Amino acid sequence: MKYHFIYIISTFILFSTQSCAQNKTASNEGQSESDHKFEIQKTTAEWKAQLTPEEFKVLREAGTERAFTGKFNDFKKKGTFVCAGCQTPLFSSETKFDSGTGWPSFYKPINDKNVLEVKDKSYGMVRTEVVCAVCGGHQGHVFPDGPKPTGLRYCINSVSMDFVPAEE
Repeated sequence: MKYHFIYIISTFILFSTQSCAQNKTASNEGQSESDHKFEIQKTTAEWKAQLTPEEFKVLREAGTERAFTGKFNDFKKKGTFVCAGCQTPLFSSETKFDSGTGWPSFYKPINDKNVLEVKDKSYGMVRTEVVCAVCGGHQGHVFPDGPKPTGLRYCINSVSMDFVPAEE
C-alpha cells in the first residue's frame, strides 16, 4: 500500500512538472491555430535557416525545454520579452514572477492580441497552449494557478523568447 501511494504521488509530480510549459486561459481562448491567419508565414526551410536547432524544436515543433535550464528562469532585468521567431512583444518583466516550476512565468501578456491560446490535447491531457499570434511560434502553456491580479501562470520556454532591456 505504501508503495502504491509513493507511485501515485511520483506520477503526479512528474506529469505536473512536464506539463508546465504547456496550458491556457484568455480572450483568444479555445481558438484553433487553423482558425487564425498568422501575419508571418515561412516554410520549414526558412524557419530552420533563421532559428537555432533548439529554437526550431520549441517554436515550430511545440517542444519544451527542460525545467531550470532556460536563460530567463532566474532572470531579473527590467524590459520586454519578445518572440524569438518574429520579435513581437509578448511579456513584460513587470508581470514576471517566480513560480518555482523551472520556467519563466508571467501573470499576463503585454497585449492579449499578441498571444493566441489554443486547446492542446497532446499527451492524453487537455491544456492551453500559448503561441505567438503573429508567427505561430509555440511559447508554452497557461495555467489557472497564478498570482493576483489574474490568477494565471503563463509558463513560457526561455528559448522561445528574446529580451529587450528597458531604456534607462
